[in-house]
Amino acid sequence: MMETMNDIMHPNENDAADPDFPHAPPGWSRDAAKQTAATEGLKAGTDHWEAVRALQGYFARHADTGINARELHDALDERFHAKGGIKYLYTLFPRGPVAQGCRVAGLEPPPGSENTSFGSVM
Repeated sequence: MMETMNDIMHPNENDAADPDFPHAPPGWSRDAAKQTAATEGLKAGTDHWEAVRALQGYFARHADTGINARELHDALDERFHAKGGIKYLYTLFPRGPVAQGCRVAGLEPPPGSENTSFGSVM
């Protein structure tokens, strides 16, 4: 099979381990995410997976420009606006939809998304 420039620049881009999560980071699996969620005190359900897909997609789209915690927060609020935005996401990820959500999604939480001061629940 002939390789295209995209195949050369982005090897294994189309070889997602789980087709339901096309933007999953390398080595991420749903089973590992379930273990991380359990460690975080969560029971991952359909709504959690929707948020995980949104996080992974955001990171994939912004990989070249870097991830800003505030912009990610705002994007999640907008993406889930119909369900209640960030307030809704806090019902899924009580330790923070950005920080805790990123951990379940297999992503490095962006700087500034985890604040362990002032009595945080982290």
